[in-house]
Amino acid sequence: MENTVSSYLSLSGTFSCGQCFRWHQDEAGRWCGVAGGNAYYLEQRMVGNPSSILHADSFLRSYFALDMDYDSILRDIASRDRHLAHAVENSPGIRILRQDAFETLLSFIISQNNNIPRISGIIGRLCKAWGRRIHDGTDIEYAFPLPQALAEVSEQEFRDIGAGFRAPYLVDAVRRVLDGRLDLQIVPSLPISEARSVLQEVRGVGPKVAECVLLYGCGHLEAFPLDVWMKRAMVELFPGRDPGWFGPHAGIAQQYIFHMMRTQART
Repeated sequence: MENTVSSYLSLSGTFSCGQCFRWHQDEAGRWCGVAGGNAYYLEQRMVGNPSSILHADSFLRSYFALDMDYDSILRDIASRDRHLAHAVENSPGIRILRQDAFETLLSFIISQNNNIPRISGIIGRLCKAWGRRIHDGTDIEYAFPLPQALAEVSEQEFRDIGAGFRAPYLVDAVRRVLDGRLDLQIVPSLPISEARSVLQEVRGVGPKVAECVLLYGCGHLEAFPLDVWMKRAMVELFPGRDPGWFGPHAGIAQQYIFHMMRTQART
């Protein structure tokens, strides 16, 4: 499914800032990926009216959070500090995706002590082995598997696709979702402190993975993942600050800081 998007949403910034692993850019410059059980091919173009963006696809409007007033949110973030103002200016158009909670949970379990190419490879093999086949024209893609499709998958089978030491964590996550000990439908509505505790009952899910799942998969925009880049930023740019200082959209602020730190490290 092909769509054109406006310049006020940056596909490159949004897909390349560490929050998702199933999108890649092809030789023609299109972003290709699978979300919501469908394959998409997206192209960045300058178009006139942002309100018409992706008007034909309600899923993508929700996926990219196009119903949120990011202009107001980013003005609030930028007003708090000169470093935040620079981060927002440095990375226009980044948005927090509304991803599936189960997919996000397994993806960030896989992300532990890993790099993005390997994470994407493991997730791709997971989808090919147990996900629904999607035939879109000449291309074949695979949806992320439902929990039921992974019910009988063993630790060894997860190891066979490259999950390594994370294999038992994946098994535990799947079992908890299937038997109801982890209800991902209610996590978005829980107070964030309770939601953190619920997620960290899953084997191998610590504070960082829990924050990523809350932010990217459960709509808790106050969640504030702290990886090595963010820990460095907090020491160098925001000494003495805690996540609460960044406001109700701390997770969005975090994404802009994270992208700025990684971009500056490359230059």
